[in-house]
Amino acid sequence: MTDFTTRPDIRGTFGVVTSTHWIASAVGMSILERGGNAFDAAVATGLVLQVVEPHLNGPAGELPAVFHDASRGDGVLAAQGPAPKAATIEHYRAQGLTLIPGSGHLSTVVPGSFDGWMLLLRDHGTMSLRDVVSPVIFYARDGHPMMPRVADTIAGLAEYFAREWPSSAATWTPGGQAPEAHALFCNPDLARTYERLVEAGEAAGADRIVQIDAARTEWAEGFVAEAIADFVAEAELHDGSGGRNRGVLSRGDMAAWRAEIEPPLTYPYHGWTLSKTGPWGQGPVLLQSLAILKHLDLAAMDPTGPDFVHTVVEAMKLSYADREAYYGDPKYSDVPMDHLLSDTYNAERAALIGPEASLEQRPGRVPGFEHLADAYIERAARDFGAGPVAAQEPTMAHLTDRRGDTVHLDVIDRWGNCIAATPSGGWLQSNAVVPGLGFPLNARAQMFWLEEGLPTSLAPGRRPRTTLTPSLARHEDGTRLVFGTPGGDQQDQWQLIWFLRFVHHGYGLQAGIDAPLFHTMHFQGSFFPRAAAPGEMMIEPNVGETCIADLRERGHRVTVAEPWSIGRLTAALRTPDGRLCAAATPRLMQAYAVGR
Repeated sequence: MTDFTTRPDIRGTFGVVTSTHWIASAVGMSILERGGNAFDAAVATGLVLQVVEPHLNGPAGELPAVFHDASRGDGVLAAQGPAPKAATIEHYRAQGLTLIPGSGHLSTVVPGSFDGWMLLLRDHGTMSLRDVVSPVIFYARDGHPMMPRVADTIAGLAEYFAREWPSSAATWTPGGQAPEAHALFCNPDLARTYERLVEAGEAAGADRIVQIDAARTEWAEGFVAEAIADFVAEAELHDGSGGRNRGVLSRGDMAAWRAEIEPPLTYPYHGWTLSKTGPWGQGPVLLQSLAILKHLDLAAMDPTGPDFVHTVVEAMKLSYADREAYYGDPKYSDVPMDHLLSDTYNAERAALIGPEASLEQRPGRVPGFEHLADAYIERAARDFGAGPVAAQEPTMAHLTDRRGDTVHLDVIDRWGNCIAATPSGGWLQSNAVVPGLGFPLNARAQMFWLEEGLPTSLAPGRRPRTTLTPSLARHEDGTRLVFGTPGGDQQDQWQLIWFLRFVHHGYGLQAGIDAPLFHTMHFQGSFFPRAAAPGEMMIEPNVGETCIADLRERGHRVTVAEPWSIGRLTAALRTPDGRLCAAATPRLMQAYAVGR
């Protein structure tokens, strides 16, 4: 490999912040400079990302994070809201639906992001509510330079907003005009929403924990919940089904739910122990991929050559087939993770990787769960070619695509606290803005199936099996690493490729991020219209024509992406002696790592 990188690895000892937008990274670093810890900085960074990347996340979205608290150990922030009480298969079928739309109020689950950030701040942060919320109020009230990509997204939807979602038109096209690239853009309703939440907290008392809990209550039971519930009950929104529907989210749903801290799911790999969310997210799919690849000699392969690409793609096909067959909310479904991560099982899975590309869906046969494998094979066969497949993450697809995407951040402080978080949902494309609040609801319910008997069947109180999947890893020498990326179904694919090159081929953080990426679209997608594309994969052209030709000869259906167009990885690392390092992707020219 070459030592050349597009950017330097950011190195220091005080603190590092890396995220998908430079303003958010700078805000997080400012919190560290003021004495806050990694969790304070993560909250401020995450809230500002809602303002500067509104097409990728918002306050009513969802939030998984995996973290190490230097004094309390590892944990997962589980801020994925569940389906509302009235969200039943019978109700949706009665609306004439066979799939949950990708937008509109029927696609909404209980908002999770705000409560998740507040739980993290309360239990692991040190700063006051106003300290960490002030930056988001500033940028929403006084404005920020709008990225061209956001401006183009709004421009492409302006006519639709004016015709179908007037509250969105009022927020995103004030005065009837789409914002211009780099122009100052303000969201005064959002600024006022956050100011009211801070005021509610401060009215409850001087103690920071009392203030944070009061703000959480105001969100879930006060003016925010009231505005959301009234809008959902009254508005018949045009949605991804082509029709107009009311939603089912209620004040009772909002009041009944709070974010939680869970233990991570872990897996050892070549001296590292990786921590991911449980199977309510897709996180275990990266662990399963490692469990398969552990039986193969990746270190002997050229990390940008056809053997490496073919082997990793075939392993991902197998692990993602298991994701589709078996994963779901473990509070409602028995997910056989011990079996899926066992050495015996994965040695058998590794033996399935042959010299040619597989065009079949091959979930494993887990004793007692065979019916779920059969159901997936039947469903995938039915839906092959059912609709357009998003060949890349939506931020890199056509700018008027109504799917949103995701953001990511990593923070490490001088005390050894570290966190990776992947907020998403509440995209400006996903739903109409709630009048008076300045933000739309999420569309995460589209990941449920309107079929009985599956781990991902729609059911009241069940969490959708999200694609959001931050990563934390600890080496046996004490080094800790946090990393992640936006990208829907591709998140664990790009992270896997980056991690394998880091472990087996000595790539540094930035060098691994800069290296050519690829992914498979073979399995059934998580987003409406849930299509599958057997054998299809995408790869960046800088792997070289010889590699691409070799992959095609093996039977892969290869689409060559535009240069520098796949993945939005960021990463940060801390060694046992306190040295810090961070990096961010140059793709899309907006992610940045900062630190000292």
